[in-house]
Amino acid sequence: MRQMVRLRHTVHRTTTVAALLVGTTLVAVPQALAAAAPASAEAPGGRTATAEPLGRLGPLTGLVIERLRVGDDVAASKFGTDSPIEDPVREQQVLEQVRTKAAALGLDPEDAAAFFQDQITASKTVQKGLFARWTAHPEEAPTTRPDLTEIRERLDRLTTDLLDELKATEALRAKPVACTVQLALAGGSATARERLDTLHRQALGTATHHVCVTGRATVS
Repeated sequence: MRQMVRLRHTVHRTTTVAALLVGTTLVAVPQALAAAAPASAEAPGGRTATAEPLGRLGPLTGLVIERLRVGDDVAASKFGTDSPIEDPVREQQVLEQVRTKAAALGLDPEDAAAFFQDQITASKTVQKGLFARWTAHPEEAPTTRPDLTEIRERLDRLTTDLLDELKATEALRAKPVACTVQLALAGGSATARERLDTLHRQALGTATHHVCVTGRATVS
């Protein structure tokens, strides 16, 4: 009984420390990087060409943001056409490909599918937000229409890169406290360096929801 009480106290202290670390990171890192980051013009979606996010989950977070940027191009290719944002057939094809490739890498197929479902949902969040913005402000609408076939080729390459990074960070992502802290560091630095607007910060939070396998952490 005493051992169980001590264990509960230890878990509580660990959780409290992790929460404090995450809170400090989310506040301090973006402020510091925002002060140091060079000013640049913000394209639709708040894009800037900047360095990779910080921390051990920086490369993974950078790829996630790159995929969100492709969502901007998907929106530009569909806006003003009959092409719907929702494409359930394509989504299921992507998820099945992810399960197959994940199994070949030694990753849990369902964990990988959950992560990529988040990427799809985040991309649709970006597309819907941009559609609403461009409808309300036509002068901000894109003047060129990217080729959807080329966009899908980029997405396929990103799928491979993201799976490789999931494999490379597998051990870290299975540790809830360490993963949560590293995800906060990567997400906070990325938000500042990329100067993400509200829409894309929301999408980043969605896209990183299942990064920590057991922690279900988010970044915003």
